[in-house]
Amino acid sequence: MSAATATALPAATDRRRWQALGWVATGQLMIAADATIMNIALPTVQRDLALSPAQTQWVVTAFALCYGGFLLLGGRLSARWGRRRCLLVGLGVFAAASLLGGLAQGPAMIITARALQGLAGALFTPSVLALIGTAFPAGAARARAFGRYGTVMGSSTGVGLLLGGVLTDLAGWRWSLLVAVPIAALAAVGILRTVDDGPGHGGAPVDLVGAVLATAGLMTLVYGFSRVEAAGWGTPSTLGALATGTVLLAAFIATQRRVAHPLLPPRVVLDRRRGGAYLAVLAMAVGNFAAFFFLTFHLQDVLGFPPVLAGLAFLPYTVAIVVGVRVARRLLADAPVRRLLVPGLLATATGLALLGLLRPDSTYPTLLLPVIVLLGLGNALVLATANSVATQNTGPDAGVAGATVMTAMQVGSSLGVALLGSVAAAVTDGHGGTHTEATVHGYAVAGLVAAVMLTVAGVIVRAVLGSGRR
Repeated sequence: MSAATATALPAATDRRRWQALGWVATGQLMIAADATIMNIALPTVQRDLALSPAQTQWVVTAFALCYGGFLLLGGRLSARWGRRRCLLVGLGVFAAASLLGGLAQGPAMIITARALQGLAGALFTPSVLALIGTAFPAGAARARAFGRYGTVMGSSTGVGLLLGGVLTDLAGWRWSLLVAVPIAALAAVGILRTVDDGPGHGGAPVDLVGAVLATAGLMTLVYGFSRVEAAGWGTPSTLGALATGTVLLAAFIATQRRVAHPLLPPRVVLDRRRGGAYLAVLAMAVGNFAAFFFLTFHLQDVLGFPPVLAGLAFLPYTVAIVVGVRVARRLLADAPVRRLLVPGLLATATGLALLGLLRPDSTYPTLLLPVIVLLGLGNALVLATANSVATQNTGPDAGVAGATVMTAMQVGSSLGVALLGSVAAAVTDGHGGTHTEATVHGYAVAGLVAAVMLTVAGVIVRAVLGSGRR
């Protein structure tokens, strides 16, 4: 076991490190599921709190902005403050924010709560990845550990939609947020018992300039993508946000080569295996989150599924994730990375191509179910592999290397919803027939566009990875 592992779990028995994995994975599932848990509940939230359309959008956007924007900083803080401390503080803030959101009486409370949830998640997630990466440094145990983590991350979207639908129908939308409080408390107790608080790397200062540039750049870029649906690509607010975010991130990249202790050391990203993994996650997220948006619309607005049934419809996605992770786990220790990432992208692309067959009379068993299963299988191969590759042999950079995976996912999901949503809207506007027919046709075309994009991404990732075996 490496020195970093000894810092994270000194004298840890094999049983204890697996218990630690279970507790941090529980916390991570709760946080990741909250990215989508409000999606099905949003119409009810909008009515109860009298939210405007813009405020309703901010219930989702506030979480994405803070989560995606602060992940890199959270990764560096995990090395400086110690992983146990970041895990516990992240859980505590997340629970408090969930309580605030569950008791919200107006727009300001619910939006603030969602922003704080995202901020807490950005502190928690990198420490989870760093802990797993160092506690399971190599071999079959590492493949199993990241297989389980891949199951958690891959299934989180489906779990969030399922919980959001069930809780909204049976207990009210507030429990979509309040359910996180007891889960966070339970996970915190488990972490206190199984994870020892190492001193971190106190001698390495945080790159404040890099932190400001990266956080501001990522938040501005994600905000710009979120503006596309409401304002379009050509409006000053959208163009200004996208241009500003791009400039800030370019400045961030330039500074990382010049400072003694960079927030994101270039060696982390320029490694071919990690670079290919990051690209694969970005591409997967572009198609994946847009597909879930389209599928949710079709289930509820076209097929008339109530929230609880719409949530249950995504259960096969979680099952497919479990199956896909089992396949990835057996290959992860020995197979070349390209034999997992590229097929994962192509499986996702196939599911999106099937989405191109979507029609108003398409039923769940004949079309939507195969799409959901293919998305689950593809996502499992990509996520289990990428998270393992990203944190391998990174030492004190494990937190920020793992955080970059989640950053790629957040940026990709925002880009996918903006880009493919725009394609769908443009096709819808130019299509005759009823509103439902036009909307469904727009989503079908967007699915085909996404399938082409992910196929091209698979070719690029294959080229980046090269022919090396390990």
